[in-house]
Amino acid sequence: MNTLSSEARVVGVDVGTKRVGVAVADPLRLFAQPRGTYAPDEALSVLRTLRDEEGIAQLVVGWPLTEKGTAEEATEMVEAYTERIRKALGNVNIAREDERYTSEIAKDLLREAGVSQPGRYDKGRVDAAAAAVILQGFLNRTE
Repeated sequence: MNTLSSEARVVGVDVGTKRVGVAVADPLRLFAQPRGTYAPDEALSVLRTLRDEEGIAQLVVGWPLTEKGTAEEATEMVEAYTERIRKALGNVNIAREDERYTSEIAKDLLREAGVSQPGRYDKGRVDAAAAAVILQGFLNRTE
């Protein structure tokens, strides 16, 4: 049973150097849906608006690990951005979710959904879909 408030949203974030993918769970917390891809500062604004309008019960940040499961330079970048999120949103629960292979999974899902090849490899679309993959993994484990 999920102990999170049923009204507030569960939000997934895929942090990149140039873009941040954002996904939001449906109210029943069964399905992750891509919300969009934003520049890092714009993503903080989107998260603040989401917090103010719908509430955020849980934020799930993709955690970049090597194939062997160890931290790397990208992990430090995501940790720094996670601190920016904490400062922007205040008291919000933040979980880390292993994001290995999420971009490849996102591309496969876009292909299966019938997205044409040029659109399937659009980095913004892939980042938003990867945020949804990260969030869906969390939802599947916590329900």
